[in-house]
Amino acid sequence: MSESKSRPFIQEPPRLGNQYREDRVLRGYLGRVLPAGVLREVEPELEEMGELSGAELYRLQLADRLNEPRLVRYDAWGRRVDRIEVTEVWKRAERLAAEAGVVATAYEGRNGRYSRTHQFALAYLFTPSTDIYSCPLAMTDGAARTLLASGNRDLIERAVPRLTSRDPATFWTSGQWMTETTGGSDVGRSQTVARLEDGRWRLYGRKWFTSAAASEMALTLARPEGNPPGGRGLALFYVECRDADGIPVGMRIERLKDKLGTRKLPTAEIELDGTPATLVAGTDHGIRNIVPMLALTRTWNGVSALAYMRRGLALARDYAARRVAFGAPLAEKPLHVDTLAGLQAEFEGAFHLVFRVVQLLGAAEAGELDEDGARLLRILTPVMKLTSARQAVAVTSETVESFGGAGYVEDTGIPVLLRDAQVLSIWEGTTNVLSLDALRALGGAEEMAEVWRLFEGEARRAIEGGGAVVEGLADPARAALAGLESAGLWLREAGARGTDALEAGARRFALTVGRCLELALLVEQARWSAAEHGDHLPAAAARRLAANGVDLILTVHPDRLEDARALANDLPVRMPEPA
Repeated sequence: MSESKSRPFIQEPPRLGNQYREDRVLRGYLGRVLPAGVLREVEPELEEMGELSGAELYRLQLADRLNEPRLVRYDAWGRRVDRIEVTEVWKRAERLAAEAGVVATAYEGRNGRYSRTHQFALAYLFTPSTDIYSCPLAMTDGAARTLLASGNRDLIERAVPRLTSRDPATFWTSGQWMTETTGGSDVGRSQTVARLEDGRWRLYGRKWFTSAAASEMALTLARPEGNPPGGRGLALFYVECRDADGIPVGMRIERLKDKLGTRKLPTAEIELDGTPATLVAGTDHGIRNIVPMLALTRTWNGVSALAYMRRGLALARDYAARRVAFGAPLAEKPLHVDTLAGLQAEFEGAFHLVFRVVQLLGAAEAGELDEDGARLLRILTPVMKLTSARQAVAVTSETVESFGGAGYVEDTGIPVLLRDAQVLSIWEGTTNVLSLDALRALGGAEEMAEVWRLFEGEARRAIEGGGAVVEGLADPARAALAGLESAGLWLREAGARGTDALEAGARRFALTVGRCLELALLVEQARWSAAEHGDHLPAAAARRLAANGVDLILTVHPDRLEDARALANDLPVRMPEPA
């Protein structure tokens, strides 16, 4: 028997290379938006992170696949310690995040308005190989920005240097304790009480869902005794979670949550029983004071969505070149090619919307954003987050499927992409909650027209903003503007019908705005890439994204609210009386 016949077939697994060098989309974008000198300065760091992400960290992630964080309630002698032991990937990720400045880069500000773009490019490369360690980094970044915005000098001097340190020995991460059994989005119903005892605030209550529970500090909401109910009566508090021996202070970790995904992330249920705390900024309006954190964590959410889409596509493309079926590699099969092309277009559109928000954020922090830009950033942030999150779930689902049965088998490391991506449409506000947030950001009837002018202006700026005329971009440009016009018309018509009609269509409205702006921004990149490098792939992505469809408003029927109520609740439909 020949050697070839005696050996069973073994499929080659997908492989990753340097995740910066192989990322055409990231490199093309940075080439367009960063000054040449800045790009030369930051590129070695991105190269290094790209190499780690595709090699050492990815190998460690696969080897550490079965390990999960563990809650150790008691030490060997019976002392209650509530210690959380994290995985090897997380230990490596914490050290690397500090040394590489995945948070610090934004606060060092050595490249001014471009510092955020630099930081989030690092985060984008870092995220998919570090088992969602981006979660504590997001909250750490948000905590640093929130404390700086508060003006509380004592807390700024105490915590911010640690939150933004590059030294692993002094680097802190922060938790964000908002969610209680009363709900996560409706935080105004919080039942955690703050009492002033012997001149020190202490917190009492249960935080039902606290991610990154192993962090050194946290920001949390509580209601000072005597304050009125609702969001206005809440205050924002700073908590240092453990004493010098690592023992939780005035709190008990009751359990770690058993979650669908992000299983490497220790998410805990915590009982606060006299937890020492410090007011951040007054005894009320805590929700308002936490806004800087939410804006940043939603941006991290968008960057994480990109990272997971990109990782799924990188693995799927490499596998398609290695997997032979029906006589040829999958990469040569027209239907497989068409499927991956559609996913790549979704990723590229999302990339440019997310990094446009990053760009605006960097300008705002550098004091270089005018009033119109600030308003645009405020409303684009929830739209970006919800749109990219939905795309991440869809794209990772399709990339898992593209592996066939291997994509459903845990030890390939493929299924975790989909499980972890699912959190992105839930964390920091579900799609529906953020859709309503986007509607609120539009303001009243008079403000709405002005904000809508900013949307259309942003799309036209991207589409008409210079560069060579590229053949094949006229149709995508028209689709983007037509979709926005459709969304604007719906907004006026639904607004005339009342609040119920607006709320019922808010999700499709927000997704339409997000997808149309993605397409417009992709056209902008396509014009530049063709003119500067003769690269027509972004133009192909724009055409495909337009073909995928960006206008979801056409399916909205505000006068069919009764049908919607009946379907949602499985109730009989009232038929109209015969004429």
